[in-house]
Parts: sequence; C-alpha cells; structure tokens
Amino acid sequence: MWTRYTMNDVSPRVLILWANAHSANLGVRALAQGSAELVRQVWPDAAITFQDLGPNEEGFRVSMQLVKADIGRPQGPIKRWLRSFDLVVDTGAGDSFADIYGRNRLGRIIYTQLTASSLGLPVVLGPQTIGPFDGFLSRLVARFALSKASSTFARDSASLDYAKSLGARRLLPSTDVVFGLQIPDAGPARDVLLNVSGLLWQENSHVDASRYQESVRSLITQLDASGRRVSLLAHVIDNPTKDNDLIAMRELEGEFGDRVKSVVPNSLDEVRSALRGANIVIGSRMHACLNALSVGTPAIPWAYSRKFAPLLRDLGWPISIDLKTEQRPQEQTLALVARDASTWDAYLAALREAADDRLSNVTDALRALGSTLVREGV
Repeated sequence: MWTRYTMNDVSPRVLILWANAHSANLGVRALAQGSAELVRQVWPDAAITFQDLGPNEEGFRVSMQLVKADIGRPQGPIKRWLRSFDLVVDTGAGDSFADIYGRNRLGRIIYTQLTASSLGLPVVLGPQTIGPFDGFLSRLVARFALSKASSTFARDSASLDYAKSLGARRLLPSTDVVFGLQIPDAGPARDVLLNVSGLLWQENSHVDASRYQESVRSLITQLDASGRRVSLLAHVIDNPTKDNDLIAMRELEGEFGDRVKSVVPNSLDEVRSALRGANIVIGSRMHACLNALSVGTPAIPWAYSRKFAPLLRDLGWPISIDLKTEQRPQEQTLALVARDASTWDAYLAALREAADDRLSNVTDALRALGSTLVREGV
C-alpha cells in the first residue's frame, strides 16, 4: 500500500544512480557527493544510497542479466530494490545518458529510470550531459525516458538544446554538481598542477594517444625551462583498469626525475584541497578542471569531448583547448600560464555566481517534489 506524505513529515530515502562516493575516479566521487549535497540542502536528514554501474557494497549490480530477469515481473529484482526508495536522482554517470558507450550501458540506465517511474517514484535526471543519440532506437527510447522524468537538468547549453530537440518536458538549465560542494582549506602551496589522463595516454577513441603524449612531454619541458614548478596530479587513482592516471604519471616520473613532483590524493577532499593550494591547474580530466574552478583556482582544460566547452562557456570561463582540433595545445597553454594571476579573478567570481544560480534550479525543483511523494506502508 502506498501512502502520500509530505517531506516535512518524513526524511526521504533517496537513491542516487550511477555515482559512487568511493570510486577510483575522483570525478565520479564528485558526482556522487555533489548530488548528495544538493539533496541535503533540501532534506538534511535524507537517507542516501549510491548505486553506480558496478556492484555496490552488498554486491547488487544493475546488469543486463538482472534487467532481463526483471522484465514483465511485478516482483522482479530491480522492482523490489527500487520500492525501498522514495525518490530517484539519476546522474547519468555524468555523460552516459547517450549511446556513445554502447547499448548495454544505455539500456541499463533507461530501464532503471522507466521502471522507477512506472512504480510511481519521482525520477529527477540530475545535472548531466544529454546525448548524443545517433541510433534511431536509442533516440526513440531516450525521448520516451525524458517524457517520464519528473525534472531534467542539463548541465550545459548544448545538452539543453539537444534535450529540447527530443521533446523533453520539465527541462531546466543547471551546471555540474561539483559546484555544490563545500570549499576546503588550501593544501600545500604548489605552482602548476598538471593532470595527465591515463585514458588518453593509451590508445583510445577520443584523441591520438601518441600526439597527446608528445604534447604533454613538450609542455612539461617548456614549463620547467621557464622556471615553473610542475606537479603531476592523479584524478583517477590507482586501480586495475586501464583508466588509471598513475600509468602515465609513473612513465613521466621516470623520464623527468626530480623536475616533477607527484600528487596522488586518497579522497575527494584531498584532491580539492590540493587544487586549492595550486597557482594554476592544467587538466585533461574534466572534473580535475571543474574541481579546481569550484575551489577558486584557475584551470586550463585540455578537452577531448563536447562535454567540456559548453559547460565552461555557460559559466563565463573563457578557456578550453580542444585536443581534437589543436595540433600544439602546449603552445596555447604556455601563453595562458604566463598571464598575471590577477587576470583570472573576475572570471572566477562571475563563474561562482553563475554556478550557484544554476544549481538553485535543482534545489528548487526538489523542494517542489515534497508534496508529491508517496511511501509504501507509512
């Protein structure tokens, strides 16, 4: 039996999908903790559960095998699991509400969204990149999923326009949830923090790996020659997969010796503190740059996909170097690093104001959901 209640009466049980507060990818941790912070701004005592694309601490995983076991069964395993929550906030894993990662991932994401909606649970598509959907079937299913969502938040203007083209309703602009996190105390003072992506360092579908390696090596050499002190920063920490920034860092440590230092944080708080202590950040991971900007440190993104530039442009941040089109990104980067530090102050202040304003759309929508939620057996 489902009973209607107001969120002032009962603290909600909130499921945050496709994010993990303990991931080796610190960007995924930012996605999880930033989303939780927005929920707690509305309901400080909310009971929050995270579920990413892998198994959770209890071993539960939304696999395609589990999806098949759930289809057509009123008491299927996914339905039983979802009934233990009052509200679903779907992060789309940041940029996975798209078909660029294949049918398996998109199928799991959309099936979970639609199943939650069919059970009467409000499903909020939290700030995320939306699209692209190049396949006819994926575009059709995504259109249907957007029509069922209680609210959809695009974290950049390109995603907003794309969602509109799919007929999304209850659609609002926002920005990345990292800007909802508290600003930490500054860590040790460092000059240039350089985040080198282990994903791009090896053969990948985004950029030419050998050219990327050459550009990174050239950048370090020229920064060192100009008297700048370079520290390498891991934003995806050590793990068994190829998506591991320490793979690239270890190779560079062997080549450059004591001309570079390494920063390997163990937590989201540690990486944000390290970023705040730097003079400037150069990052190939989008969240390395967004984490930096959110704590007030200027960042020069080396972008490899369309998720970078529109988000930064919406916030008034004028810098994003496209690795797909820029043949020598190190040259443009060196010119930017050489600018006076005060150059960035006005941009950073405006960026913070714009981010706060956009995130308020999310908290306002969550508050509006309070009188619409139902709970079984209350």
